Amino acid sequence: MTDQTSERTITYSEAVREAIGQAMAADDSVFMLGEDIGVYGGAFGVSGDLYHRFGADRIRDTPISELGIVGAAVGAALAGMRPIVEIQFSDFTNQAMDQIVNQAAKIHYMLGGAASVPMVLRAPLGSGTGAAAQHSQSLEAWFAHVPGLKVVMPATAADAKGLLLAAIDDPNPVIVLEHKLLYRTSGPVPEEAVRVPLGETAVRRRGDDLTIVATGVMVSRALEAAETLAGAGIDASVLDPRTLTPLDDRPILDDVSRTGRALLVQEAPGHVGFTAELAARIAGSPTLYRLLAPIRRLSGLDAPIPYAPQLETASVPQVDDIVEAAQTLIKES
Repeated sequence: MTDQTSERTITYSEAVREAIGQAMAADDSVFMLGEDIGVYGGAFGVSGDLYHRFGADRIRDTPISELGIVGAAVGAALAGMRPIVEIQFSDFTNQAMDQIVNQAAKIHYMLGGAASVPMVLRAPLGSGTGAAAQHSQSLEAWFAHVPGLKVVMPATAADAKGLLLAAIDDPNPVIVLEHKLLYRTSGPVPEEAVRVPLGETAVRRRGDDLTIVATGVMVSRALEAAETLAGAGIDASVLDPRTLTPLDDRPILDDVSRTGRALLVQEAPGHVGFTAELAARIAGSPTLYRLLAPIRRLSGLDAPIPYAPQLETASVPQVDDIVEAAQTLIKES
């Protein structure tokens, strides 16, 4: 961000909409397609007035067929367009995995670089809205596992805009996962079309006693937990990878080497989750020899997300859980 940028406070969803609008105004090849994104304005209101600004040709309402939506976007990208796909819930990408995994992610490689797929797929993920097991999952590890896909999880309004703009520019397919609970959160966002480069970890807070690495909505919870911990005399760093693939692990390894303790927090179930990759990278690097305590992971339960509010809350890490895990980690060292 340069001195010439001007900021104001807007919501996460407004930041996403602003990024799409600015990209579409700057480049006629950018268009959006998905279910109910036109007159209705999107399932979470993200597309808003874009339909009235850019018309039905560029904000394209589609039938209820995720496979068809993503297939059309892959074809458009191969033909020189820059489609932005909105899937109403990230859970519904299940219906389009062939196009995402076998087509979008593989075509550049299989054609020896002769073609690329500059497609962005946006999808809300996560729990907290009472949407139950089929509408509340965190599937980022699925996508991060696939060669050829880039995966982004913005945790702030500024990153929601900046990372999306960078994703639209990228010649590769990029999956942008937006947590539903973040849409109404607010923060300072540049008015200008400022890009946040893909593949750069953000240090949200610097502390000396332990390193908390968190993704998505867990970033704000980790920051809140860090303030509580500070009151108890524990000084925590909070790092946000932002881009899961490609992963910028150097700031994480450096901070863990400095503090000697790593707490890795995600909403998704722990089994084969993304933080397992972070733990493996720490354990497989010289950082291992600087650890004062075992690496600790805090994840959602290995169970479907319940509908009942109390059970839903209990199934994923909350601020108090992060505080308790951090205090335990300190005691273990």
